[in-house]
Amino acid sequence: MTQQSAEVVVVGAGPVGLAVAAGLRLHGHDVVVIDKQAAGSNTSRACVIHPRTLEMLEQLGVTKQLVEEGLELNDFAVRDGDQRLVPVGFADLPTDHPYIVMIPQSETERILLERLEELGGSILRPRTATGLSQTAEGAEVTLDNGDVIAARYVVAADGMNSTVRDLAGLRMPGNTLQLSCSLVDVRVDGGLPLDEVALYFASAGLLVVAPLPGGSFRLVAEVHDAPEHPDVDYAQRLLTERGPRKSHPRVTEVIWGSRFRIHERVADKYRAGRVILAGDAAHTHSPAGGQGMNLGLRDAVTLADALSIALTRNDESDLDAYAVNARAEAVRVISLAHRLTRLANVPKAIRPLRNAVLGLAGRTSKAQVGFAKQLAGFPDR
Repeated sequence: MTQQSAEVVVVGAGPVGLAVAAGLRLHGHDVVVIDKQAAGSNTSRACVIHPRTLEMLEQLGVTKQLVEEGLELNDFAVRDGDQRLVPVGFADLPTDHPYIVMIPQSETERILLERLEELGGSILRPRTATGLSQTAEGAEVTLDNGDVIAARYVVAADGMNSTVRDLAGLRMPGNTLQLSCSLVDVRVDGGLPLDEVALYFASAGLLVVAPLPGGSFRLVAEVHDAPEHPDVDYAQRLLTERGPRKSHPRVTEVIWGSRFRIHERVADKYRAGRVILAGDAAHTHSPAGGQGMNLGLRDAVTLADALSIALTRNDESDLDAYAVNARAEAVRVISLAHRLTRLANVPKAIRPLRNAVLGLAGRTSKAQVGFAKQLAGFPDR
């Protein structure tokens, strides 16, 4: 057994854990990151970064690279087939980043990891947290190889099924919807716009179509039984049954695919003594609106600042504020994703009325701006 020490242990090296660690290193703190994977993720679940998130990531020094390597888009739309129900533009938002950036999560992780390494940080792999003990002054994390890391604080960024959250006695109750999600990256032979993210409300269910760098497209569909390995025929059915009708996009290749169940959950508390939650360890919800990773990255930047103040000034007031305010934002975001999911899945008989109401609301600039601010992360601006 080896005894190590650090000011902070971050469990989980996804985007959220990497961002917390990079923020702490920028403040000059000693941080140890552990992750159960032997190498970083090579898949790309989340693919959109919103304006408010881009603003906050400026602090870590990664926004410029994310924008350069990603695809800038100004438009989002809620659609039913070829009918544009609610057009949403980001160009007039009060920010230096009036756009969303489409970039695979694997690339976001790579950029954050490179930044962490540039700041002198690294990751212990493959290591799993198996034990946790706390005192008034700190905590000890036991790893699967028997090593123990002593720290003043521990950040649980190890996902929805967080071991650290459970070891700390924190609960994340909520619902598992009777839906699963298909994520499919495809190449198509025309028929899809390259300058817009579209959220399709269809009789068969919700479908998100988003362009990615390099000319491919991400399809995200809520289905009752998603296949483990979606093929070209499956992706084509999603587009034919749920997407645009007149342009007839034809899927030519499936690049990558995945599936997962949809959960709507938020932790009762974000803090238990020396353990603090961030990202999916604290909240999870429908992918409608592309809010999940964005919310987690905003958690990460705020938490790194709060931890730095606690470490340097022995003042935990900002840490307590993070636990309250980040949870309140998660509840708001989950509510938005829930409403979008429910609107997409109303009974067939009600859909014409839904479309009429959304179409009328979508013609007003107030509704368009309000929705844009909600999606972008600026509900109060």
